[in-house]
Amino acid sequence: MKRKTLGKLLKWKEKKNRKPLLMTGVRQCGKTYIIKEFGKLEFEDTAYFNFDGNTGLKSVFDFDFNVNRIMDELANVVLGRKIVPGKTLVVFDEIQDCPRAIQSLKYFCENMPELHIVAAGSLLGVALRKEGISFPVGKVDRIEMFPMSFEEFVVADGGEKYIEGIKKLELEREIPELYTVPLEKYLKNYYIVGGMPEAVQTWVDTHDYKEVEKVQDRILKDYADDFGKHTTPDTATKVRLIWDSIPSQIARDNNKFIFSHVKQGARAKDLEDALEWIVNAGIVHKLKLVSVPELPLSGEADNTYFKVYMSDVGLLRRKSNVNYRTILQGDAAYIHFKGALTENYIMIQLKCMGIESYFWRTKADAEIDFITDYEGTLLPIEVKSADNTKAKSLHLFCNRYQPKMAIKTSLKNVGDNMDADTHVWSIPLYAVFRLKEYVAHEMGW
Repeated sequence: MKRKTLGKLLKWKEKKNRKPLLMTGVRQCGKTYIIKEFGKLEFEDTAYFNFDGNTGLKSVFDFDFNVNRIMDELANVVLGRKIVPGKTLVVFDEIQDCPRAIQSLKYFCENMPELHIVAAGSLLGVALRKEGISFPVGKVDRIEMFPMSFEEFVVADGGEKYIEGIKKLELEREIPELYTVPLEKYLKNYYIVGGMPEAVQTWVDTHDYKEVEKVQDRILKDYADDFGKHTTPDTATKVRLIWDSIPSQIARDNNKFIFSHVKQGARAKDLEDALEWIVNAGIVHKLKLVSVPELPLSGEADNTYFKVYMSDVGLLRRKSNVNYRTILQGDAAYIHFKGALTENYIMIQLKCMGIESYFWRTKADAEIDFITDYEGTLLPIEVKSADNTKAKSLHLFCNRYQPKMAIKTSLKNVGDNMDADTHVWSIPLYAVFRLKEYVAHEMGW
């Protein structure tokens, strides 16, 4: 399956001042697969080392950080063949299980920069925030990987001609029915299947929703098992409570994350560490409030007022017990959760595009689902799950803050209009992967 992360790995390989690479990302999003594929395509050999449960491998790093000694032992004792800088890709997988291997990356950066090293791990994000781990600040490059985007899903499922066809259309042109009908169907299937590679591969192989759900159930169970394996019993209990509350938190009208809704009487200070664990594991994403959209938005973000979304829309659908037939056929009783699912979808697509986002809300209940300052451009994004694009909050935002452009995304076709001094683009949900093109076009880049 084609992953855009491969392109990022190729850029890293060609960097003049390349450093060892740390790849983070939620468990089972395809990190190991894409690293091995990268090694197969770009190197003569791949030296793969997995630290999970391998005490002998970990002992190589116990004595000192002499990188020549470490490489000699890895090559001659562990691997049994030469490791040649420039020709061999060295992979440290599940590196979170060996803190000294993480620390050694500093010395590889300084003393063996010609060697290509990629380090990854399913809970590396958690490990890097543990006390006692010496992180090689400034000595590593980083890539965060996510489940497959909608664009990648469509390509994997045989729809690359539709993606490539849309990319050739002028941005202001309405998308012909030739594309809209199949892409709306792909979108429904993406809501059901999501972007976890194993679930996508199962869908591509079988086109059987029940088989996909077996994979999703296994992934959800694996996540829950991790809570007990990699945290204290007390923290694991709290993480499970938060994990189980997420569907109801997302589906609420005012979907601010409320700690007391996790457990009656619970306070933020009791559960904050558990929430941060599940965020650092990449399983959920925080979307913080920005009340005053001044640039940079990160400086205005409220760390105490946020929403929580899951890292995969298919897993959210399954965990929330939304039947796949409900997605395919629609139901009057499903309208409310459909909006929440659509917001989660947009959150994931923005993450996949590398766009950091927030949300805006007033005390009078006006709200913009997402705002970003991508490339220094204040951009509000209003999300609708159907083709109703009335957006009072967006109108209010545009009048008050006068951004140069704004986005409305729904099932409505491409269109544009002016709202005060703001150029408002309507982009279909299935074409939101072109967002950066619209921004570049608007700003004249």
